[in-house]
Amino acid sequence: MLDRIARASFAHPVRILLIALALAAVALGVGMSLIGGLSASGFNDPDSNALLAHDEIVAATGAAAVPSLVAVVDPGALIASPEGAVAVARVVRAVDDDPAVARVVGPGPASPQLISLDGTKAGVVAYFGDIDEDDAQAAAARLDDRLRQMPGVTVGGGWTAAAQTGAMVGEDLLLAELIAFPLLFLVSLWVFRGFVAALLPPLMGALVIFGGFFLLGVGDEVMGLSVYALNLVTGLGLGLAIDYSLLMVSRYREEIARHGPGVRALEVTLRTAGKSVVFSAVTVAAALAALMIFPQNFLFSMGFGGLVVGVVAAIVAVGVLPALLALLGSRVNSLAPRRWRAHSEAADRVEQSGVWYRLSHVVMRRPAIVAVATAAVMVLLALPALGVRFTTTDARVLPADASARQVDNVFDREFPGGNAAPIFLAVRAPDTPAAAARLLDMTREIGRLPAVASVRPPVFVGEGTWKLDATSRYRALDDRTITLVQDIQALDDPYPTRVGGFTALFVDQRSSLAAHLPWAALVIVAVTIVALFLMTGSVLLPVKAVIMNVLTLGATLGVLVLIFQDGRLEGFLHYDSQGAVDLTQPILIGALAFGLSTDYAVFLLSRIKEIRDAGGGERESVALGLQRTGRVVTAAALLFCIAMGAFAISRIVIIKELGIGTALAVALDATAVRALLVPSLMALFGKWNWWAPGPLRRLHARIGVRESG
Repeated sequence: MLDRIARASFAHPVRILLIALALAAVALGVGMSLIGGLSASGFNDPDSNALLAHDEIVAATGAAAVPSLVAVVDPGALIASPEGAVAVARVVRAVDDDPAVARVVGPGPASPQLISLDGTKAGVVAYFGDIDEDDAQAAAARLDDRLRQMPGVTVGGGWTAAAQTGAMVGEDLLLAELIAFPLLFLVSLWVFRGFVAALLPPLMGALVIFGGFFLLGVGDEVMGLSVYALNLVTGLGLGLAIDYSLLMVSRYREEIARHGPGVRALEVTLRTAGKSVVFSAVTVAAALAALMIFPQNFLFSMGFGGLVVGVVAAIVAVGVLPALLALLGSRVNSLAPRRWRAHSEAADRVEQSGVWYRLSHVVMRRPAIVAVATAAVMVLLALPALGVRFTTTDARVLPADASARQVDNVFDREFPGGNAAPIFLAVRAPDTPAAAARLLDMTREIGRLPAVASVRPPVFVGEGTWKLDATSRYRALDDRTITLVQDIQALDDPYPTRVGGFTALFVDQRSSLAAHLPWAALVIVAVTIVALFLMTGSVLLPVKAVIMNVLTLGATLGVLVLIFQDGRLEGFLHYDSQGAVDLTQPILIGALAFGLSTDYAVFLLSRIKEIRDAGGGERESVALGLQRTGRVVTAAALLFCIAMGAFAISRIVIIKELGIGTALAVALDATAVRALLVPSLMALFGKWNWWAPGPLRRLHARIGVRESG
């Protein structure tokens, strides 16, 4: 198959490239129009009790159970004054006129908590009707546009925060690309020592991103996806495209030096580097597709995005790049100054005196000491993860100048009760005096819980549903509020009861992730083990790779805790710490780390095995394999870190966490793992590295993946 692609690429390069460019143009045009509808929500399990409780209240009342939008009115006078009353009434009318709004509550005798402590500000709270997430975000954006025209009005609330987050993700994504592409070109220039060759990886990256956007947009039309997947498609698309281009172009340059710029060079490139690329892309796509096990749309979308990117990156690498290489031929080395080219060719010829060769022998002289010391450093980095606290997405992920964040801060500082968390219960019970009495007893029991600030008597809202409202003394994600929700959930309820509210959503989200995590982890670990077994025929090497990946993930999470939970580097990274790490980040970064670590392990171990099978000694095979792949893998990791690390400039905290966490995991894998742990452990285990029981050896003989030049 790969030979046929090579021959077709050599015979019809212009035709293939014109088709690819036409498809890329269509993908970009259609994709950009489709991804505009991606949602900024989807962090919750649609089957969680908290969401079902909300749906029951909406079905019974026609209005949301918790505030959908909050406006702070600052008229420049006391709210009790005529000027203040007019300003508040104007905002109430403007909100009430929107078709999405089912109910509006302003300051008054029944809602004194909506007047600030100094009496100069008022809150106007809107409850949306029975509408879906996309319509809710559209309504929030519409009301924000309308109300911001009024002097002294600031708009916030959950749906406003979601709408503003979605807008910022798109803007930050464009800025990250503008920063990343020039840096990627400069690093590619340093790697390839030629302008033409250096242009190829960013060009392939652009094609992968265009294809990813198109498929993401189509997926959104069918399934409804999260806007956060755009960041994954962009960063991972750039990273994989550059990795694969680096491997393909490097191998092609070797082959044209050996065979000349003919079809033979292209065939060998596809059979060797091309086969590794396809194998790697399938592995990365399968590892990330494991995220689709989770019911949370955020993680499902990330899994779908990773699957899409892996497929598109493989198609571009083996379907488009070979045609471009065939068209260029020896001109792939054009615009390379003679001194640069001589330096690059000399570096490629060096094997037994290169930096990586010497380093591997230094490591293998004292393998036990190096392995223990490196593992100890990784464990030390991971220790802060033992104290990790988790949070979820709310207005605090936004920058300080976002109106939703400002409203959250104003309520926290200046209004009675601050941001004390509302909790509600949806109870299925008949509208009878007996039921009312039993629910009143339940209300008194809730009122005796330590963290409760207030609790209202039960109200029958229709459709066989009662609503009970309680308020915590503390913020929604405070440990004491979380305990309060769990205590309420544990009550011996007289009727079927569901607990709702933001804190209950977080508690349910945490439980849902914990329930689905073992299955996702099983898929990711199985993909890693199967992939490396097919490549190496070994049982021990895949198991060691899983252990090293866990070490990498632990160290990465530990550093994330130090930075984002403990608030270090706030000024440098321009963020405000939430005092916790987003609950989904370890899962997402773990999937990425496992997929990419397996990616690099394939490149290294396949070369070591090739040399060993050709008669190389155990340690010499490791040294030569590391020397032949070290420069390429290090460059690939550096380019990937730039592609993902560019998201550190995002104004959204969880996007910063994703970019920095993924870049850190790749950096640790390319340094501590590949340069130190792999050679030291392979030296320690010697020939046992390649051991497998008889049945598995025979299985590998039939289905194992091999490169041949």
